[in-house]
Amino acid sequence: MALIDVRGVTFGYPGHRAPLFENVHLRLDTDWKLGFVGRNGYGKTTFLNLLRGILPFEGQILSPVEFGYFPFSVDCPDRSTRRVILALKPEIPFWRLQREMNLLDVKEEVLERPFSSLSGGERTKVLLAVLFTEDKFMLIDEPTNHLDLHGRRKTAGYLRQKSGFILVSHDRDFLNGAVDHILAIEKSKITVMTGNYDTWDAVKRLKDRFELEQNERLRGEVRRLRRSAGEKSEWSDRTERTKYRTEPGGMVDRGYVGHRAAKMMKRAKNVERRLDRAIGEKEALLKNVETTESLEIRPLRHHAALYVEAKGFSLSYGERAVFAPTTFALNRGDRLVLSGVNGSGKSSLLGAVLGEGARRTGTLSLAAGLTMSRVVQSADWLRGSVEDLLRSSRTEKTLFLTTLSKLGLPRERFGLPMETFSMGERKKVLLALSIAERAHLYVWDEPLNFLDVYSRVQIEEMILEYAPTMLLVEHDARFVDRVATGVVELRPLKG
Repeated sequence: MALIDVRGVTFGYPGHRAPLFENVHLRLDTDWKLGFVGRNGYGKTTFLNLLRGILPFEGQILSPVEFGYFPFSVDCPDRSTRRVILALKPEIPFWRLQREMNLLDVKEEVLERPFSSLSGGERTKVLLAVLFTEDKFMLIDEPTNHLDLHGRRKTAGYLRQKSGFILVSHDRDFLNGAVDHILAIEKSKITVMTGNYDTWDAVKRLKDRFELEQNERLRGEVRRLRRSAGEKSEWSDRTERTKYRTEPGGMVDRGYVGHRAAKMMKRAKNVERRLDRAIGEKEALLKNVETTESLEIRPLRHHAALYVEAKGFSLSYGERAVFAPTTFALNRGDRLVLSGVNGSGKSSLLGAVLGEGARRTGTLSLAAGLTMSRVVQSADWLRGSVEDLLRSSRTEKTLFLTTLSKLGLPRERFGLPMETFSMGERKKVLLALSIAERAHLYVWDEPLNFLDVYSRVQIEEMILEYAPTMLLVEHDARFVDRVATGVVELRPLKG
């Protein structure tokens, strides 16, 4: 057992009004399998970079171990995977690499294929295998974005067998399968707790509910104490003024009246002290409570009941069919999720529905006049500010900006370059654009990539409430279980 000791770390980006981290103290056991969670933009990747020592900061980070990091960039991806790996790690023991690849269900023949020809999931698993050939404490930043459901389950089990790491992920089931501690960035602090994601989430919800209830109780108490303090102070003043009145039969007993006034003032001061304590308790609450607002989507209603129908449909690139002929029907109100291994053609089928594509066999028919709204996998092409994007879009401005704000992007950032946004924040921009569009059919390709858990739940609740018609590719098992009305499995052709 060894400890990573974080002592009084403070860090902020130039030009930001407040530091991202302030006086952070943590002690992390290098045997812990830590799931790292928090809203987009809270600084998870930045914190990993502080551990790696590639950003300047105040304070100290004392570590008895070296850090390994995923993902890492690959040069010359057109070379064979073996040569790419040797360029990255010239001294790599290939017997260890083959062992790690076998544990991740990656076939050895992948090493002879051009790295650029590998699917996103294959690349992820190969690079993770490379990473774990070294005896380091691993910092793993969102490895699930290109993994299918089977790949996520396999990778979670693989990580569960490792000795210690920090894993950034927003896939709740993936975290449950891989980690035994949760490291959480909240609004004003970083906390560590034993258990998996669901354990942490249950405790967090109870704590937030308790603070909200306490806050409501203290609001009422503050109002009551302010009213009481004012009344007692006023009574004291009024009593004090009666010392100088002349009553029939002689002067008022000024000593007695003064004593009553002083007694009343003492009570007022006691109430004021109680008020100060109540205000102090109230101010200590809600600093880390995460609240979310409901999202709204306004789908159009098409006159036809059947929106999309595929009969024995497949796509081909050159002579190669992407997937076996498939048949499905998408009716108004359905939410179909396309499933299949990496490279099985899920994104290609979405593109075909949108009018793109390769050579087709079978039939794919769409209702006449169908309006569609799209979310693509990658958001790294976004440039300029949110305001610039709006000027070139036909999206309803108010709904778009409201949705983006509800998803957790502060309005003061709308004028900043989107190149400075985290990948999760960029994905929120794409989702807000689509949500704000009036459409009959929403075609979303891995919409939850990089998206924090709070936003995932918001999207789930919105879909369940407004029931838009959707065709999706998504590998978050919990999301699919909640929102999908059906799953279409795309199968590779045998041989």
